[in-house]
Amino acid sequence: MKMNILFVCTGNTCRSPMAEAMLKEKLPQIEVQSVGIFANENETAHEHAMQVLEEKGISFTHRSEAIRLDHMHSADIVLTMTEDHKHVLLRLFPQYKEKIFTLIEYVSTEKIPLFQGGYNIPDPFGGDVLIYRETAETLETYIDHLVRKIN
Repeated sequence: MKMNILFVCTGNTCRSPMAEAMLKEKLPQIEVQSVGIFANENETAHEHAMQVLEEKGISFTHRSEAIRLDHMHSADIVLTMTEDHKHVLLRLFPQYKEKIFTLIEYVSTEKIPLFQGGYNIPDPFGGDVLIYRETAETLETYIDHLVRKIN
């Protein structure tokens, strides 16, 4: 059975689709999905997110989805972009608490102080393409840690 990883952010148009695309590129043998806590259904990923992925040589198509019980049930690991996302999921789906982590928390070997940003990947929404590139670089760092942890 394939491992199934679910990435979660707010609208499922910026961070979680970029994380999904990056992990699929690095580990095509596993199942990877992304959803949003407050996502509008069937929206494309943000144009800057798609541009940044293209710059990295990653081809990706995406339509946003809102989180549902079946996503939580089928995922082996649920990785959120922020601690707030994690807390929302823990309230909505307490039965799955053992598989809900922030991405940074899951791959980190030590506690990260709150003044350093805690376990949060900043939201690039509303920013220019440079902000999306920064977010993509941050995501790629943690996706690389995730790949090593999975392997």
